[in-house]
Amino acid sequence: VNLVQIGAFDSGLCTQAQVAVHSGPRHHSLGVGKAAEQQTANMPADLNGYWKMISNDNFEEYLKALEVNIAIRKIATLLKPDKDIVHDGDHIIIKTLSTFKNYNMDFYVGKEFEEDLSGVDDRKCMTTISWEGDKLVCVQKGEIGGRGWTHWVDGDELHLELRAAGAVCKQVFKKT
Repeated sequence: VNLVQIGAFDSGLCTQAQVAVHSGPRHHSLGVGKAAEQQTANMPADLNGYWKMISNDNFEEYLKALEVNIAIRKIATLLKPDKDIVHDGDHIIIKTLSTFKNYNMDFYVGKEFEEDLSGVDDRKCMTTISWEGDKLVCVQKGEIGGRGWTHWVDGDELHLELRAAGAVCKQVFKKT
């Protein structure tokens, strides 16, 4: 059942993307047209849920690129953090949870903000996060060039590609 079928469009609960999809003639709770269904299928991914890490490739090289000290790198590479994501329209909260440190990101898609990475590598950067198709892409401008990440969903898996100074780490999480 999509949002139009349950009347969310009529009650103002749609995101901007959903409103754009359904800005044509008013749809009724039954008989949503094929074109509208195809457009709805192309909306950004739903990241909501609790995700457990199942793989973490090249993480130490990524941490080296961030100039994280060796002691913290060794601890961090032993961890298998979980992701707890609340995705409500353009507002997203991503909690990265581990037994060592937790990191929370609370942001609005498309709005640049100053990100305090004191829990990661003790830097601040200007961060912008946007949708590119069904992928959530983050660009972090600061001391480390080419820094950012990309999240996307494939079935019941959440993929995360972390980038910094040419190093790329690939992480995969399974929805619980």
